[in-house]
Amino acid sequence: MPQRVRALAVDVVRLARRPIVTDAVVGMLIAVALPLAIVSIPNTISQVAALLPPGVSQIDMMRAHGLALPVMLLTVPLAAVAVRRFKAAPVLVLGLAMLAAADAGGGYADGPVLVGVLRVVHGVGAGLLIPATLVAAGERRARRGLLALWAGMLAVSLVTAQALALWPIDNVRSWAVTLQPFPLLTGVALSLAAVYLVLWRLAWETTAAATDRLLISTPPGSAERSRLLMAAVPSAGIAVLAVGTTYDWPSGLVVAVAGLALAAMLGLAVSAATSGARTLGFTCVAVGLVVLPTAAQVTYVEMPWLGGPGLDAMAWPLVVAVIGALGAAVVAGRAAEEKSAKLVGAGLVVLVVGLCAIRLLVPTVDGLLLAVPFVLIAAGAAVALVSALRLAGPVAALFGLTLLFPAMLAGFLLGTGIQVTWLRSAAPSGMATYQGMVDGFVEALHVWALVGGFGVVLVLGLSALSARRGNRVAAAEEPKVVVPAPTPSPEALAEGDESDR
Repeated sequence: MPQRVRALAVDVVRLARRPIVTDAVVGMLIAVALPLAIVSIPNTISQVAALLPPGVSQIDMMRAHGLALPVMLLTVPLAAVAVRRFKAAPVLVLGLAMLAAADAGGGYADGPVLVGVLRVVHGVGAGLLIPATLVAAGERRARRGLLALWAGMLAVSLVTAQALALWPIDNVRSWAVTLQPFPLLTGVALSLAAVYLVLWRLAWETTAAATDRLLISTPPGSAERSRLLMAAVPSAGIAVLAVGTTYDWPSGLVVAVAGLALAAMLGLAVSAATSGARTLGFTCVAVGLVVLPTAAQVTYVEMPWLGGPGLDAMAWPLVVAVIGALGAAVVAGRAAEEKSAKLVGAGLVVLVVGLCAIRLLVPTVDGLLLAVPFVLIAAGAAVALVSALRLAGPVAALFGLTLLFPAMLAGFLLGTGIQVTWLRSAAPSGMATYQGMVDGFVEALHVWALVGGFGVVLVLGLSALSARRGNRVAAAEEPKVVVPAPTPSPEALAEGDESDR
């Protein structure tokens, strides 16, 4: 009997060491962990304000609940350094354990202080998951398909995050659900991360795995570490300013802060070391700026309290968007690598078309027409991201990723500033009617879609100029090869002398 058990254990270890097993676990982990990380971003406490305990300030609770995104964008650059030094598997387990702990603590929250602490834990855990899942995909031999899955899942998570965050709190009796929206899914993801950690340790102990590690799994050098940490400095400033805007700042000042944040992210994208990293940096700025902020506004406009059909009517359009984005990511990931630069531009152009579709089709009565802008936005973002990742390579990808979430926060600030301005214009006397409020939200969405579209076009133009300048610099720095003139033979010299005579 012991021999059979030993033989079975040996067979299990051999099976576990097969790359296809770990690839499958990493794929499932990406599909579960990325949506969990992104769904931590939306601030949904205002939707359950009537359920808050007596005497608790709704404004304080909203400020506390909104800490997840500022903390998350601060964590991503630091996690990008940590995941290179400590590897992806332990960081994934730590990030998901923090999300699980925050979910468990949500049932004990009784005021803004504890809510703020739990949302900080949410932000740190989610910030660890984003670069860790990317590195886990890049370390595998099937990284081409896994990176396409990662880009597609990130795009669909950004499009669906607001709806997924609102779904669990529909007709609930406790406001604490906003702090623990999907505890079962978090447990599943944590179990997958634990399995991946065991598989990684088994593979790490073999000589073949130790010699076949990719560049992304080597400890970061000082130059790379400095470049990654450099993104944390403006991110910290943007996070502080974003928290400050919740204290009744004028809408014009909020828009100015958002513009400053966007300029800082574009400046960091320009400073990237390689052309591939610059392209990915610009792509992450564009995707972060418009995708989730736009999807959030569309979701709110389609809610019943503004006359929309509600979440149930949005389910099928979102499902179609998920399928379309994942399919587009797979196709882009299989395309020839020399086409990647054109596919990045094509993806961002499709994203702009999706923003134009919002101006034409939203609001809608039955919700089915939402499939058009959702599919265009999700598929365009997925194609641009996977193509830019292929250009950047695994190491530079981490730097580009640090720009996505600060740009997202800038997008939320811009959208909020525009929304406040239009809502105030809809009620100049301070007494807003219901229809005036609805019109204000819709007009603000349309203006934001226009601003976001021009923002993506601006990023496209800057990316093209940066690429052209990089090509000129590379051509100027290319060493010129001087071919010496051929030395004439003695016979030719002799013939020349005779002709001269």
